Amino acid sequence: MKSLKSLLCLTAIIGMGCIQSCTTSGEKEITLKFIETSDVHGCYFPYDFIGRKPLDGSLARVSSYVKEQRKAFGDNVVLLDNGDILQGQPTAYYYNFIDTVSDHVCAQMLNYLRYDVGNMGNHDVETGHAVYDRWVKQCNFPVLGANVIDTLSGEPYLPPYQVLEREGVKIAVLGMITPSIPSWLPEKLWSGLRFEDMETCARKWVKIIREKENPDVLIGLFHAGPEGNKLDNTIENGSGEVARNVPGFDVIFMGHDHVRRCEKVANVAGDSVLLIDPANMARTVSDVTLKVVKRGDRVVSKSVEGKLADMTTYPVDEDFMSAFKEQYQAVDTFVSRKIGSIDRTISTRDAYFGSSAFIDLIQQLQLDITGADISFCAPLSFNAEIKKGDIYMSDMFNLYKYENMLYVMELSGKEIKNFLEMSYAIWTNQMQSASDHLLLLNEKDNGFGRFKNPSFNFDSAAGIIYTVDVTKPQGEKITIKSLADGRAFDMNKTYRVAVNSYRGNGGGDLLTKGAGIPKAELAKRIVFSTDKDLRYYLMKRIEEVKTLHPVALNQWKFIPEAWTEVAAKRDYLLLFGNK
Repeated sequence: MKSLKSLLCLTAIIGMGCIQSCTTSGEKEITLKFIETSDVHGCYFPYDFIGRKPLDGSLARVSSYVKEQRKAFGDNVVLLDNGDILQGQPTAYYYNFIDTVSDHVCAQMLNYLRYDVGNMGNHDVETGHAVYDRWVKQCNFPVLGANVIDTLSGEPYLPPYQVLEREGVKIAVLGMITPSIPSWLPEKLWSGLRFEDMETCARKWVKIIREKENPDVLIGLFHAGPEGNKLDNTIENGSGEVARNVPGFDVIFMGHDHVRRCEKVANVAGDSVLLIDPANMARTVSDVTLKVVKRGDRVVSKSVEGKLADMTTYPVDEDFMSAFKEQYQAVDTFVSRKIGSIDRTISTRDAYFGSSAFIDLIQQLQLDITGADISFCAPLSFNAEIKKGDIYMSDMFNLYKYENMLYVMELSGKEIKNFLEMSYAIWTNQMQSASDHLLLLNEKDNGFGRFKNPSFNFDSAAGIIYTVDVTKPQGEKITIKSLADGRAFDMNKTYRVAVNSYRGNGGGDLLTKGAGIPKAELAKRIVFSTDKDLRYYLMKRIEEVKTLHPVALNQWKFIPEAWTEVAAKRDYLLLFGNK
């Protein structure tokens, strides 16, 4: 009789195509497979429309992987996206801002892949209400955001959680975003919203989920890294704190920080929680196998194992490409439009070691567009290049990476100096001898290309003549000699300064911790803002002038030159080799 019972059970399992085992004691083991993408940043196709070259990641390769896993695990595959998917490649930009009539290609693709749950990321919010509200409606699955609060109702603007069921196993997925959005983005992009602390929000919703849903498995889908970086009294990366301090989670899928992680931590109840992060650009996905043993309706045991699966080894799914061939062609046509020309090759590589043609081109364009006295700008891409010859729309994404707007702010001379003091303090090493590094570096790449701090916060200035003494501490590095036109620079005078909206809103802390301007006062300092993204105005300016003649303005330099020139050559070789 027992043999017959086991045979019937096995037959049922095979017939259902599921991963399940039964025992004579009435216990049943169900194997669930969770796959997470995060920080895809517009890498939908296996092609880089900016560099005009193949991509080694992309949703097209993820599609092959998902097919493989569904063949093995059937409907027990749960597919999750963790945000920052609407920005990065021209593919996203085109359907964000150019073709706003068609269904967003990102929604179409995620629906094609049959995603179960999505989450909102900060760069998704950066696209503005019109874009992300449209995208959310077009997704055939819930996009979560428990800590994204509608200020009028006091309730979540997006669904806080989603309940799924697989073979009698009840799964609850709680979604949250880093609450530091107001530290980076202008309020018009998130008007009517506020962002709660992750740990506070998690405590509230875990209690609700347990009382209302009583799930067998609790999953966190958090667009935040595991720890650190307090901005304006909010914790940017709070996933680790939630894992340790809010009992109940089996797995927390992370994102945002672009760092691959797969580790287990103990929470305050003594239970193990898996923290996993696939980094960015769909080069890797999080792959979690969760086994649940049930006796009747009761969970007897659970086990969790995670790994990071390399998508670069997977083939492009040709069915996927065929399904979206028209969208591919539309984007290719868009990026192939000629904007103007440039008479020399420029690169961000030079920007770390002194005045550079790449950064100063943007500085000059910002000054021309706004009529400001001074401009601040940083290299937004670690290693970007625009080659001599024709400039195409694709090059605009190399010239300017993000959808920031352009501000003009009023700053005093002292605030300008202090702003630069902080910028160069996080950028350069305080040299003690000629053999020291010029740049502030780590021994290995921790996510910023060997830089200790992200290079998108390495702001230099145009419109003033100054030196940076790398032997001095912060507060004593910067000597401003004059305005670029020869007029005296006055520490007590107010100047009009061109900055991008990320910086103007407090991003990178250069205006707050550096210049010493209270966060609440920043908005009052803005006297002008563009209504479109900065890339648009740069494009229009290039169309007007037709041919760019970029040159380094040479309005600032590192000193003492006897040390810095030699150190710059060494650090350049370290970062970029002989290229």
